[in-house]
Amino acid sequence: MTSSNAASTQPGFPADPHYVRIFDTTLRDGEQSPGVALNHAQKLEIGHQLARLGVDIIEAGFPVASAGDLAGVQRIAREVHGPVIAALARAGRADIEAAARGVEAAARPRIHTFIATSPIHMEKKLRLPPEAVVEKAVQAVQYARTFVDDVEFSAEDATRSDTEFMIRIFRAAAQAGATTINVPDTVGYTTPEEIRALFSRLRAELPEHVVLSAHCHDDLGMAVANSIAAAEGGARQIECTVNGIGERAGNASLEEIVMAFHTRADRYGLSTGVQTRELYRASRLVSRLSGMPVQPNKAVVGDNAFAHESGIHQDGVLKARETYEIMNAELVGREAAVMVMGKHSGRAAFRQALADLGYGDLSEEKVQGLFGRFKDLADRKGQIYAEDIRALADSRTDVPQTYQLEAFQITSGMNVEPVAFVRLHTPGGSRSATAHGDGPVDAAFQAISDITGVQPELEKYRIQSVTQGDDALGEVSITVRHGEQYLSGVGVATDIVEASARAWLRVINMIEAGMGKEKVSAQVGTP
Repeated sequence: MTSSNAASTQPGFPADPHYVRIFDTTLRDGEQSPGVALNHAQKLEIGHQLARLGVDIIEAGFPVASAGDLAGVQRIAREVHGPVIAALARAGRADIEAAARGVEAAARPRIHTFIATSPIHMEKKLRLPPEAVVEKAVQAVQYARTFVDDVEFSAEDATRSDTEFMIRIFRAAAQAGATTINVPDTVGYTTPEEIRALFSRLRAELPEHVVLSAHCHDDLGMAVANSIAAAEGGARQIECTVNGIGERAGNASLEEIVMAFHTRADRYGLSTGVQTRELYRASRLVSRLSGMPVQPNKAVVGDNAFAHESGIHQDGVLKARETYEIMNAELVGREAAVMVMGKHSGRAAFRQALADLGYGDLSEEKVQGLFGRFKDLADRKGQIYAEDIRALADSRTDVPQTYQLEAFQITSGMNVEPVAFVRLHTPGGSRSATAHGDGPVDAAFQAISDITGVQPELEKYRIQSVTQGDDALGEVSITVRHGEQYLSGVGVATDIVEASARAWLRVINMIEAGMGKEKVSAQVGTP
């Protein structure tokens, strides 16, 4: 296994040559997933969680794409502390200037610039000869270095590029001042054997002080395997996303890479700075805000990751968990211990329960609001468990509550047109409305819109159980369009119509607060 002492030459990173930096691009490449449109507040919430998670670098966005993207990156640079804050830029002055404006407030800023290097991209997209591509790369890195000391250079579609040309352009970029050289498998084309050999060659050919990075996509289902193989070849930075979200089939999954290094330290001898107990919380947050569900059989964070149904497996686990579990639930933040609370539990016990689950940073005002919902839920369910409290905490909102749900009643059944009665607390006092719909949820949506005068267009609706039992909490996630704005909302309740109504109210409150996010379709390639 090749090692590098490059980390020791770059301040702010561990000097251990076996340390692998985690470069999280959930807020940039992850947000390019079809149907995902995060607003500034949502991106900031994810950014703070990534800092708690302990990632080394957060790629906060692509500032030149829109004024909104620039503002979002600037806010993260100002308010998220700990990780390096990076912004993406093509190899052009306008892009680099926008990226510099985006990260200028960060304590540890990085500009990540890129240009395509594969024959098909240079000929068909860039329409430039290789010599001109090298020249543009050098100019971009040099210009980026006038703004920041930390510059990353990427060769888009690297794994379909000529290796000798890649070495040439990487050497030129390093000489121009690039501190990190990234190899993107942009279309998920390579294999573990190929990328391991490529990184071994690059490590031998490039200056020792430069950190090599891998950025793998999952088009053939090998993004995680390829990322780990790259690390075996000498990569000391891996670019990945929470839950593996990203364009097309997605990116390499952060939680799988981290836990592979942790669980198989005997095999790889590599480590990261990620706080593993924050993994599940990060997964749920990204799933909730992006509206992208995690499949039950997803490694590490899926609902079934620690479930055992086979009698043989159950018998083994009861005798010794390590018979069928190579990691335990607590290690990734999924408390296996049962926490039981009820309607007689007090505010202090509730606050302690929140702290035990990793929500100790909530303000007293937020705790008070959650405590009211906890008491309501306890009246319905009797006993409350850890997952119930986690679901309530995850559904909390920093959105101004212009409208609040006071009461609702549904009439529905076979051969009966669904009717919803809804009462809301509004700035002008309590107001109510009755509406018909195609179903009880649609009727509730219509009644709320009649009261508020806001009528978003439903784009996506998803429902899942977040706790177990007949009285389980249901979580409804929706994505709506309002003009050119896209918003995502979530609602949690034991009654699915109530959960839906809360999700609908959330997006309406976001619209009222001007928190929509314009979805910009990138017209250019990215790593």
